[in-house]
Amino acid sequence: MKKILLIVPALHQGGFEKVCVATARLLQPYYQVQIAIFDSRNIAYDIKGIPVTDLHLPSRKGAFAKVINVLKRGHRLRKLKQREKIDIAYSFGPTANLANIASGKAAKLWLGIRSYMDMGNPGQIRLFCRHADKLICCSEMIRDEVEKRYGCKKAVTLSNPFDKKEVEALAQAEETQLPWEDGRILVSMGREDTVKGFWHLIKAFFLVHEKLVDTKLLIIGEGEFSAYRELAEGLGIGDVVYFTGLKRNPYPYLKKSILYVLTSYNEGFPNAMVEAMALDVPVIATDCMTGPKEILEDRYGILVPNMSPDADFDPANITEEEKRLAKQITDLLEDEDKLAHYSEMAGKRAGDYSAEAYVEKIRSWVG
Repeated sequence: MKKILLIVPALHQGGFEKVCVATARLLQPYYQVQIAIFDSRNIAYDIKGIPVTDLHLPSRKGAFAKVINVLKRGHRLRKLKQREKIDIAYSFGPTANLANIASGKAAKLWLGIRSYMDMGNPGQIRLFCRHADKLICCSEMIRDEVEKRYGCKKAVTLSNPFDKKEVEALAQAEETQLPWEDGRILVSMGREDTVKGFWHLIKAFFLVHEKLVDTKLLIIGEGEFSAYRELAEGLGIGDVVYFTGLKRNPYPYLKKSILYVLTSYNEGFPNAMVEAMALDVPVIATDCMTGPKEILEDRYGILVPNMSPDADFDPANITEEEKRLAKQITDLLEDEDKLAHYSEMAGKRAGDYSAEAYVEKIRSWVG
């Protein structure tokens, strides 16, 4: 049985961290799978039954310290690969990719590009193309760009896996605790990060709530969200905007919602959006660099133009793009037939990203 090592910086709440754990579980029936992490603090996912090695090399500040860290991580990974006789080492994201490369050719190197933001460093992409045995991209657009811009013939696409039945079961597994007993809930999910554009969402929701007073906004994810709370208070909607914090099982909250809204200005493959779709929650999403357009295809959900990446927490400044988003949300919520249509289409599309297809593609590569 072949041995596969998955490498990820940490297992905090996040998209590729979740995919790493899911990959380990999905491949366990076929291979000996383990995970290597650089820092085991604040693990957000269930890793019971998965062998995990902490290299005890968390991130450090300063260019020189970062270079030394990469070399140390590479050294410890090489020793781990040799000791465990690893056949394939699959790393998730640029930080893990650099350590994987630094560990040498003790195993085949599968390097993962998990976000379009990774494409902003051409030198790194060239390095990945040169050293990878397989360069795994989470979207077709990223793969196409890697191939065209860098002449990389090793690039392949691997969309993230979703188990619709499991998501539905988890959504029924526990009760939610919300500050409201009624109303129509809009939801979005992601850690506190400016790339998620949550200030756009809050401002657009303010306009929606002015017209549809029964609406509420739920933001699920890790972080303090202090500036976002202040923005909601400044707009006078603090009582109808709720931040749940980190939830190990966010699905009961997604299930409560009537609409998922994604306002990111950059994504790789938006896991949370597809998870909402797996619960038949209709979607409105920004047409950011990669992800939503490929998933929604202008028929499984509604795309709106990408929005400004410049964070603006001034409640007095509501932009035209935020007004357009608010109108799209309002128009959809006021059309029950259209809302039901996109609910059905969301569930249908989520079924296309099956765990079975994900596993079969990896198995075809392993050989």
